[in-house]
Amino acid sequence: MEKTGRDLLLEALDDLGEDDFKRFKNKLRAARQEEWYKAISWRQLEKGDPVDVSNLLISHYGERYGVEVTVQVLGDINQRDLAERLSRADLLRRKQNSDTPEAPDLGEEVDFHPEQESETLGHPEPEERDISQARRRATQGVLEKLNLEQYRSRQLRLRDLQEISPESRETWVPMTLGDLPWHFLRKVMALNGTARNTRLVHGATGDQETNEEQEVHIDYNNLSLSNMDSSSSLNPLDVLCAVLLCSDSFLQQEILSRMSLCQFALPLLLPALDTPKCTLLLWAMRDIVRKWRPHSLAESRGFREESLVLTSMPTISFVRLGSCSFSKSKLLNDILSLSQQHHDFFVHRDMESGNVPREIADGLVEISWYLPAGKESSDLFPEPIAVTNLHGDIESHWLQFSFLTEVSSAVFIVTESINERQYALLSSLQGSATKYYFLFNCKIEKPEETLGFLYKLESVLKLDKLSVLMRENTLNHAQFVEKLQFTIGSLTESSLKRTSVADTAATARELGIQVDEDSEECQSASKRVAGITAEIKDVAKYKREMLRLPEDRCKKLAEAENKLCRMQWQGDAATGFQASQQRKEWLDLQAKCELTDGMVKFITGLGKLSQVETHFFLKWMKYRLGHIAQSNLSSLQADSKEKCHARGDDPQHRAELHEPISSTSLGVEHFMRGLGQFYEAECAMVKEGKKLKTQRQLIHLPDIAADLMLEGFPLELIDGDVSNIPLQWVTDVLTELHAKLGGRSRMLVITVLGGQSTGKSTLLNTMFGLQFAVSSGRCTRGAFMSLIKVAENFRRELDCDFLLAIDTEGLKAPELAKLEDSYQRDNELATLVIGLSDITIVNMAMENATDMKGVLQITLDTLLKMKKIKQHPNCQFVHQNVSDVSAHEQNAGDRYQLLEPLDEMTIAAACTEKGIRKTKFPGIIYNDAEKHNWYIPGLWHGVPPMAPVNMRYSESVFELKKYLFEFMRRYSSNRPLKDIPQYSEWVRSLWNAIKHSNSTFSLRNSFVAHTYNQLFAKYSEWEWDFRKEMHLWGSEQETFIQNQPQAELDHVALSRLKDETWQKLQQEERRLLDCLQKYIESGAANVLLTGKYREDLIRSTNGLTKELRRYWFRKCEEALDSQSSPERLNHQIQGMNMKTMKGKADGLLGHCRKRNLSSERDPFQKGIRIFCEECLRPALVDYVNRMLGIKIVGNFLNSAQAIGYGNRSIFQFWLLSRLLKEMNFDGYVKYINNYQEFAKTWIWTHLLDHYKETRGVEDLERELLSTVIKKIMDALENSKTQTDFLGSFFKYLQRDLVMSRDSLARMQLLITKNSNQFPNAVQVFLRALEQVFLPALEQTILSQFKDLDVESKLSSLPLKPEEEIWKRVFGCGKCCPFCKVPCEAEGTNHKIHFASVHRPQGLMKPKRVFLPCLAHGPKLDHSPCYSGWLIRDSHVHVGYRHCFCEDNNVLRCHSPADSSYKTSNYWKFVFKEFNQQFAREYGAKPADLPRDWGNITQEQALKSLEEAFKGAISVPGQNWLQAVQKKPKIFP
Repeated sequence: MEKTGRDLLLEALDDLGEDDFKRFKNKLRAARQEEWYKAISWRQLEKGDPVDVSNLLISHYGERYGVEVTVQVLGDINQRDLAERLSRADLLRRKQNSDTPEAPDLGEEVDFHPEQESETLGHPEPEERDISQARRRATQGVLEKLNLEQYRSRQLRLRDLQEISPESRETWVPMTLGDLPWHFLRKVMALNGTARNTRLVHGATGDQETNEEQEVHIDYNNLSLSNMDSSSSLNPLDVLCAVLLCSDSFLQQEILSRMSLCQFALPLLLPALDTPKCTLLLWAMRDIVRKWRPHSLAESRGFREESLVLTSMPTISFVRLGSCSFSKSKLLNDILSLSQQHHDFFVHRDMESGNVPREIADGLVEISWYLPAGKESSDLFPEPIAVTNLHGDIESHWLQFSFLTEVSSAVFIVTESINERQYALLSSLQGSATKYYFLFNCKIEKPEETLGFLYKLESVLKLDKLSVLMRENTLNHAQFVEKLQFTIGSLTESSLKRTSVADTAATARELGIQVDEDSEECQSASKRVAGITAEIKDVAKYKREMLRLPEDRCKKLAEAENKLCRMQWQGDAATGFQASQQRKEWLDLQAKCELTDGMVKFITGLGKLSQVETHFFLKWMKYRLGHIAQSNLSSLQADSKEKCHARGDDPQHRAELHEPISSTSLGVEHFMRGLGQFYEAECAMVKEGKKLKTQRQLIHLPDIAADLMLEGFPLELIDGDVSNIPLQWVTDVLTELHAKLGGRSRMLVITVLGGQSTGKSTLLNTMFGLQFAVSSGRCTRGAFMSLIKVAENFRRELDCDFLLAIDTEGLKAPELAKLEDSYQRDNELATLVIGLSDITIVNMAMENATDMKGVLQITLDTLLKMKKIKQHPNCQFVHQNVSDVSAHEQNAGDRYQLLEPLDEMTIAAACTEKGIRKTKFPGIIYNDAEKHNWYIPGLWHGVPPMAPVNMRYSESVFELKKYLFEFMRRYSSNRPLKDIPQYSEWVRSLWNAIKHSNSTFSLRNSFVAHTYNQLFAKYSEWEWDFRKEMHLWGSEQETFIQNQPQAELDHVALSRLKDETWQKLQQEERRLLDCLQKYIESGAANVLLTGKYREDLIRSTNGLTKELRRYWFRKCEEALDSQSSPERLNHQIQGMNMKTMKGKADGLLGHCRKRNLSSERDPFQKGIRIFCEECLRPALVDYVNRMLGIKIVGNFLNSAQAIGYGNRSIFQFWLLSRLLKEMNFDGYVKYINNYQEFAKTWIWTHLLDHYKETRGVEDLERELLSTVIKKIMDALENSKTQTDFLGSFFKYLQRDLVMSRDSLARMQLLITKNSNQFPNAVQVFLRALEQVFLPALEQTILSQFKDLDVESKLSSLPLKPEEEIWKRVFGCGKCCPFCKVPCEAEGTNHKIHFASVHRPQGLMKPKRVFLPCLAHGPKLDHSPCYSGWLIRDSHVHVGYRHCFCEDNNVLRCHSPADSSYKTSNYWKFVFKEFNQQFAREYGAKPADLPRDWGNITQEQALKSLEEAFKGAISVPGQNWLQAVQKKPKIFP
């Protein structure tokens, strides 16, 4: 018998349990109905059973509307599956009544085809539209509750969320249903894990009931009913569906991207809310790129980074059939979570707000991914898998289920029973290639019926024993989850089908499912992009040929302009002429260049599309280019890794290997960068008259770029390829932007600055909802700016219309750190962005205060210059990856320790900056150490790739954001902000200043030079300690050798001695390197900034060790060779100065004989005297001579005189300033042409003058003699009880004094003979020495030394003090090949040479090889030292602009004090003063000097010298020179 509507209603009500039926009646009495229907009274409903209620529904509403009302109420009480079945059954009943064919028997599986129903639903009849209308009404109801109705016609856009409003600084909690969408959006954009929580803070909202009804309500359901009231909140999935429905395509992308970072499951199929069919959200997921490491790459430590929608992988789907007592979604979370890292990927009923009944989200299919980390011990699955989850019963959502069966590798059907109707539905899947599993709870309803149908399905669905999974009573939940994980893992290892999300679009279209990217605008843009990307085969080649000016002309033009500004080639008119010539040549080449085909297509795509199509166009460009670049990156990285391993750890080679990888990076920014370059070229050609204004092709581009900025696209400020600002392009874009904003464009600028990969872009994106690129392998190059609108109601408070956020390239990039210009690149970038910013966020990884210092040191010079023009920026310091709540307190010491060296550097820099008083670091930058330091936990909560974003990260970033808004409010009230025209002009002025600046970007920069000199001053101390220690040790070894019998000195002894020497050298080398490392780690003197010189110092230390090894090995051999006989050595020792010293010695010893001891005729006393004369006196004289040279060096270097020898630059300044004062022509000739002889003479004369005046040598001699006599007394005391008294005495002193063994033997014999006469002969001997002979001997030797003049003493020393001091300032010994100026770089084994001041070439004596001056005639050449001259060596032309050369070895040259080699006023003055004399000296005619040289005074010359060496001297030159008490006067 055919079922009626009444029958269907009764069946549905019978399926309700007792409590649910009471809730149904309670809800039915308050249900809304069409106004012409009469409501059923509560009196009629209160005691009615299902039969009564079904009759009441039919009598009041009729069959059709009665069923509709029942469906609505069933949904309200969370019986959505029952509601769906009732609705579908009624639809089929009415359809069958209108058709002639007989209804199929559900028991006959061959006659029932659910897919036909799906096809029929694609063309709905009037009855079918009822379901769609019901859904639309439900959707409309949800939108009304959420106050989103207005956004159905004007959809939400990303810039709506980016807008800064008063709410942006508030900790947002939802209080009404209308707050929920904004709560979700704000939280998910901020990567906050609580975004899906829809619990309201203050009570429920919605319709209120009458007092009478409320009483009945409480009587019937007490508190549980109020908790389930759908008006009090909404299910998170309902909110998500509503928000996506009201968002445009691009906001949908951003929402899903952020959800992915939070590890939320993403909507794959959106239910049919206001459309006939559900929608596949393919476009919305296009932005998601993830990294993982499959086990196949674990050993090589490789990884994959791909778009998830393009990656083919197994798809495992979970669906529900009928009702289920446990949560499928919660089970999925357990399956996908590591045991130590549980996470709720899918919303489930036990989550907060998850138990709220779904109103519109049934039929939603979500997707999540499991991505392995490459660790077998912890990974759940070895390869990535996709997991989908259908919300709702498959009977009610057969279309979604059909889709899943087509695209899935396996489908897990969760159920507790299978009835006949369900069996018929499942039987329709016969022939499906998908693997099916049934998942049962431990208690099966109607087990016999269910098992019977399962048996039938075995052949239909090809089930086996493993296809039915039962949660048995013997298994706990964890074991059950592990069983499921094992089952899924075994699936991934099999040959199941793999598919990508993008591939599922074809299946969706076949089933009539809408695909979100099938819109006309999206597809049109896709086709245009395909036309561009199809031509890209080789990324590097395409970028080189299509995206920039040929032959990197933009880069070379920028270099030429920089040289023109900074005068890096020459210092006079020739410099400007040559740089201008090259610039003109490049412009001429540009004039012949036409737009490349790739740029034409890109510009056409931007210029001829609507705003929405343009947005789609750029997005498609991003995805397609990213996919192309990524496809080549892995192979290039593997190739680079292999080559790097083969070639070793050469920094330059490593940088060269990185270049192809960097070239592989390809994105929209490269096209926009090329667009800016071509635009700049066109503007330059118009300006130079190479092109008419009417011929311009690109004049419309700034207007397009301005529109893109308004839409949230970042614009490149600094060209990442050439580190240059395309000023005309940036200025014109900002001008258009100002016009589009109606002139209201006051901006507050906030910038992030820090090391590479420290999370700068992510920080800005999280804080402001921006879209700066963050993908791995795509680190930011250059700087990008993004505009953020300030809401009207917040503009007055912030006093600005917009925020401008600037994201920057990472400083100290590892791949660039070793390159020659990397420091200048970092310096320019930091200078520019701080100069352009009101607030700079200095971003660092970990709690590293030294990292902060390194960044700030780069910027000190800029901050000082800004202080002069009343600019006072603020810095906020962000320490990332710090999770300890006590971090702020624990790092207080670090923050204050940081200020101390920064204060020192600021003072040093301020001393040389005109117009600035002595100031400390807080005086140039506004920073509160307590308030402006932020400690932010790491981004990930756990181990990626399965880790979600750390909620504390999101909360900490919000706290920073909230403080920044408050700070902006105070900041803007104290100073006027710039609008766009003012800001554009400021960009232009600052960039031009940077280009013209010599000092800002080099070690002439005072604080960096100060750091450099401090570091090498310390190293000089350590180097001398090394040398001194080896001299002392070597002296001991020589003395020991000379004291040994010849028979013991064989080749074995030599080998042993060399081994000991080598061990001592290694020990001292380690000590020096330890000092260097500790110094760097301590942060003293800001050496972090000059960390690149650490390698130079290590190489110099290694070179020093080798030098000393050669020296001391030779000395060991010489000592052994010279020890032919003890008598010979003794003769050599005693012969030293004997003629001079003989007379006085005899007189003083004669005085000793007149004392209280026995007379001279006593043989014992006579023997003691002879022992002192023959043994002790020569040994003491020899000791003083050996030690005096070391003592003099140490004494001299610790005196005020040593200031001139602090480092090579100071020494040069001292020489040149003294020469200038004396103005002695012969001195200049010797300095220029024979520098080494001149400098050694200077040092020797200085030493003599100093010690002649101070008599310091006598004091050192007395100190040394007193020390060694004390050693003798100690040795005597320690030996007096020994049987072999003098033998023991000898052993004590054998490494200090060279003593005659014969004299010792005679004295021992004499003591033995006199033992009968003197029982205590040893005591007599000791007393005689201590009381008479040693004091007399000391006075004798001092008197002998006093009679010698200082010059004689210093000349005769084995260790020459002047040589050791010369080594301190000599360095590598290389000179400039053109002007012969000596290299000032510290250390002896540096790779890069430099000199602070070069000279005109005519001042150097001409040689045959370097005769550029004679090529133009026999006159002296006054041109500056310039490498433009080429030395012709057979077929090779070698340019020397950046090199010193020696014997055809070309070495790079760089001046950390100044990158320009222009002629200083110092040498101009010297040249013009001695022009005639130099001409006579060199046999040439005087030079024709420029007239203005004649106006240079001696004072100006000295000032020029001070400027060149200002990094080497802490105060101006005259004051510094006064610190040296006496200066050598070399020339009369």
